[in-house]
Amino acid sequence: MKQFVKNLFHEPLFQFLLIGAALFLLSGLFGNSDQPQSGQTGQPSFKIIITPGQIEHLKAQFKRTWQRTPTAQELKGLIDNHVLDEISYREATALGLDRDDPTIRSRMRLKLETLNEDIAAATAATDQDLQAFLEQHPDSFRREPQVTFRQVYLNPARRANVEADARALLAQLQAAGPETDIAGFGDSLMVATNDLQLSPVSDVVRLFGDPFGRQVVDLEPGRWQGPVKSGYGLHLVYVTEKEPARLPTLAEVRSQVEREWIFARKKEMKEAMYKKLLERYAVVIEKPSEPVEKGSALAARLPAKEAR
Repeated sequence: MKQFVKNLFHEPLFQFLLIGAALFLLSGLFGNSDQPQSGQTGQPSFKIIITPGQIEHLKAQFKRTWQRTPTAQELKGLIDNHVLDEISYREATALGLDRDDPTIRSRMRLKLETLNEDIAAATAATDQDLQAFLEQHPDSFRREPQVTFRQVYLNPARRANVEADARALLAQLQAAGPETDIAGFGDSLMVATNDLQLSPVSDVVRLFGDPFGRQVVDLEPGRWQGPVKSGYGLHLVYVTEKEPARLPTLAEVRSQVEREWIFARKKEMKEAMYKKLLERYAVVIEKPSEPVEKGSALAARLPAKEAR
């Protein structure tokens, strides 16, 4: 038993616990004189006040989790746990357990930034704010070109001379006119449709590839043209309608603009907050001394052990 106790005192964890207990006792005996001390009557030194608002918050948290209102006994347990949290936080802070802890520092910074963001989000944007933001960031909201077209596909793998077939079929389609039923022309292409209604260029690129999308959007409407190459083969194309790229009205993209405005507002307020806080601090960055190279003029003037 004696050997066990002797070994126990050599364990680092046990030593750490002893040091912590000693610090706690010393803090109680020789604590900050500014803090209220227990009197001879044994009255508590500190006060924890649980407000009606805090109780409602605890009830709301419980209801979000369990989808019901807590019972009286459950509410008492919530309040008791909140009191223990508050006591633990105060005692740990008094012992300095929050110092030099990167996790706690990060959480405190996050809470500060979250509080600042909540204030920013609570500021409602006016139509004038959103319109100005839309005009200041046109590239973020600009509508890409759109196009409506019909296409006839020719599969190079099934044709000996696909270029000649495309020219012949183009002449036939031009003679037939735009209202011709094209279901019987060309070859089948299961991954795309013969008729594509007004669609953004990005959708055209997704279906037929980037080179095809770039060429189709540049075609003049009203006549059969081609052949236009894609990753599948050749296409004859009739463009029916085109809409150029444009900046939409606020009514068309209000929700998107408002979301981006709030994000920018949060970022702006966070930068302003840190700029204001930095004015209260003098930041000194001490650079490490540079090593002295052997053979330098400074090394020649230093003792041998300092120049190493």
